[in-house]
Amino acid sequence: MSSTPEADRWPKLPYAAWKDTCETLHLWTQIVGKMRLARTPWLNHSWHATLYVDPHGLTTSLVPDGAGIEITFDLVNHAVIGEAADGRRGNIPLAPMSVAEFHQDFRELVEKLGGTPDFNGRPNEVPDPTPFRDDKRPRPYDAVAVTRFFHALVAVSRVLSKFRTGFIGKVSPVHLFWGSFDLAVTRFSGRRAPLHPGGIPNLPDEVTREAYSDEVSSAGFWPGGGGADFAAFYSYAYPTPDGFADGQVMPAGAYFDRKLGEFLLPYDVVRTSGEPEAALMAFLESTYRVAADTGRWDRAALECPIGYPLRPRPLNRT
Repeated sequence: MSSTPEADRWPKLPYAAWKDTCETLHLWTQIVGKMRLARTPWLNHSWHATLYVDPHGLTTSLVPDGAGIEITFDLVNHAVIGEAADGRRGNIPLAPMSVAEFHQDFRELVEKLGGTPDFNGRPNEVPDPTPFRDDKRPRPYDAVAVTRFFHALVAVSRVLSKFRTGFIGKVSPVHLFWGSFDLAVTRFSGRRAPLHPGGIPNLPDEVTREAYSDEVSSAGFWPGGGGADFAAFYSYAYPTPDGFADGQVMPAGAYFDRKLGEFLLPYDVVRTSGEPEAALMAFLESTYRVAADTGRWDRAALECPIGYPLRPRPLNRT
């Protein structure tokens, strides 16, 4: 049993109190993510571009640039740390600064590590994007709020990773998309999807259409913004099956947002419940079942029991 108090594992995360810092961190992760995107061979559904939760914050994992480079957002000690496989190392202290300053400092860090500091210089999936080098207005950095966000990511990642094990069909890693700034996991039915209409702000349609080339049920977490001014869990299906919006989901407090076209569950509902992990798992499982049942997925062939340490998965012979 963990000795970490539940209040620390599921900290308060009021979006309004750290909205400006959250927007700053979002843009900084885009800069780092775009470096990984520029150097890594394309993988299905843009999985090659994402960030991952680690014991310090968020990491690119090893990027095939120079000798091999890893960039980590240390959200506890508040620095971006760069390490190369040949021993070179550098860091950028995280503190109030403009996006342009961070962009310049990061380019210099990549060059110091022996990498290539050339990548797309405009934000994605945000309204009215300003090129990174031109975004010179002062930006705040609330270190305490950022560390709370990190602890929330760790708690959420634990549950999403457990949920991921109950599926033997194609399923994504648990990863953070820096464009939309959400931690997500996606299950696939195994069938092709109709061509996505595109139209996501400041994201090429060819990227969107490849990402949604297959039928999915996707769930995740974002800290606020983008249609919900509060931290929330979400779950959607693409294409959206008839009857999906009317599905019965758990726990109490979950609802279908018709403007966004997906189920939402406020983070605070989970955080303040007696059993946060069970409440979140109920949301993940019930919204997936609605997507699978209304979409007529072959659930018997795709699902399996949740995985446990040291317990081989039973063979599915049905």
